[in-house]
Amino acid sequence: MPITLIIADDHPLVLDGMENLFRTEKDFKLVARCHSGEEALTELRKHKPDILVLDVNMPGIGGLGVLQAIKKEKLATRVVLLTATMKEDELSDAVRLGARGLVLKDLAPKLLVQSIRKVHAGEIWLEKQTVSVALEKLLQRETGRNEAGLILTPRELEIVKQVVTGLGNAELGKKLFISEGTVKMHLHNIYQKLGVDSRTKLIRYAQEKKLV
Repeated sequence: MPITLIIADDHPLVLDGMENLFRTEKDFKLVARCHSGEEALTELRKHKPDILVLDVNMPGIGGLGVLQAIKKEKLATRVVLLTATMKEDELSDAVRLGARGLVLKDLAPKLLVQSIRKVHAGEIWLEKQTVSVALEKLLQRETGRNEAGLILTPRELEIVKQVVTGLGNAELGKKLFISEGTVKMHLHNIYQKLGVDSRTKLIRYAQEKKLV
């Protein structure tokens, strides 16, 4: 199955360049090109693509506004931001809103292609020269939480956090006002969903995904 894409930028030349680039990639399928945030949201709801390549600065609804709508509507499309420059506080907001990648417009086109494949595969992509170490860690943490949030219920996420603190089943049950048997049932479901088979592996998963 090809990676389905929507591209959004208010500059026609940028859209033309991306379209020509993606047409040469056999594993990409461009389903729409948009000139505004409003148009991007309309096409997202219609096509539900794998990836949205989104310009940050557009008239009307900008990139952050599009990200807010995607998060609010719980759309599954992953977003790669395309920008000439971006302040760290703006990038921090974008990360919290679920952006999975950031590509500078002046970088080689092959890096944009590479970033899309990485993000589609579930990874994150940040241009190192544009972000601090703290912001990179923030993105990793938010990405892990977003992934876990799609898999686990809020109660299961709370149990994972308590397990990481070292609480046993009985202690955990008392803290959450549920029986030890209910704790065991939740842990069984968590193990199945995350593909782990022990408390140790669950803790390692939580630490790797920055859930705590």
